Amino acid sequence: MHFPVIPRRVKIGDAAAFAGTTPRAIRHYHAIGLLPEPERGADDRRRYGYDDMIRLLWIRKMADAGIALEDIRTTFEPTTDIEQSLARLEESLAAQAAAIERQRAAVRNWRESGNPLGLLSPLVTGRVRHLPAGALRQSDLDTLLVTERIFGPLGAAVQADRFIVLATHPGLRAEDDRLTEAETALDDSVDPDDPRVEEIAAQWCAHELAVGAAIEEAGLDESADELFAHQHDETADVEDGEPVMSALQAIGKMPYDFSPARVRCMERAMELLNAAHATNGPAFGAPGAVDEQSADGPGGSSSSSRRRVGP
Repeated sequence: MHFPVIPRRVKIGDAAAFAGTTPRAIRHYHAIGLLPEPERGADDRRRYGYDDMIRLLWIRKMADAGIALEDIRTTFEPTTDIEQSLARLEESLAAQAAAIERQRAAVRNWRESGNPLGLLSPLVTGRVRHLPAGALRQSDLDTLLVTERIFGPLGAAVQADRFIVLATHPGLRAEDDRLTEAETALDDSVDPDDPRVEEIAAQWCAHELAVGAAIEEAGLDESADELFAHQHDETADVEDGEPVMSALQAIGKMPYDFSPARVRCMERAMELLNAAHATNGPAFGAPGAVDEQSADGPGGSSSSSRRRVGP
């Protein structure tokens, strides 16, 4: 039996092919000092020997395990303690695994619900999971999406109570649709001082009080209190690292095609609601912690009234 010709040194292309990488990657290893420069042949091209290949293979194994190139370089230093690097890697891998599991859960929830609801936080999806398929409209989900971005999962979970009531009370849903249509009609041709603005705002106030009463009757306000009581524990696992913002900050970042008359109508409705609460005490709603964070405007929603603000 005759062996094929066994080379004493190989070119970079053959070295890359054997190690399962690319010549470009090997050149990068050289550039950052991870792989020493090998001898060069008469043509001034790199030639790799046995020791070079062993080191290259270990580099590939460590890189495939997720070890950073900087940490790989230190492993070849005789006095290096690799324990810290491995500990950092283990923490990083655990975080990645948790992120992947959250992604898988979101995909499962989406498949089960048949809509993007599953992409919202578990606090929100858990709040409305009992509703039948199709009970929530896409506009409801859109509003929850915006609220979650502004106030975080807790704010959106509390706001979800409003949509639960609308989904289970056809009369309130019909009135909500009527008022939304009337408010939308307050276009740029309507003066903010037009009597219709005050009229629609008063109707919104009465409607939101009715929605609040339905929330209280269903006991949703009590379960919302539990959310607030455990907000630190409940939200610890659903934060995605994106900072929440106040409604005032959101005004300049989330566009809404609202006319001045419509904005004034929303402002006036909130003034009337706040006055009603100051006079009679909140008939419904969550503790003041979230309400104090919110200054309603385009892109925001009242945490105390859970009112939907948006097209």
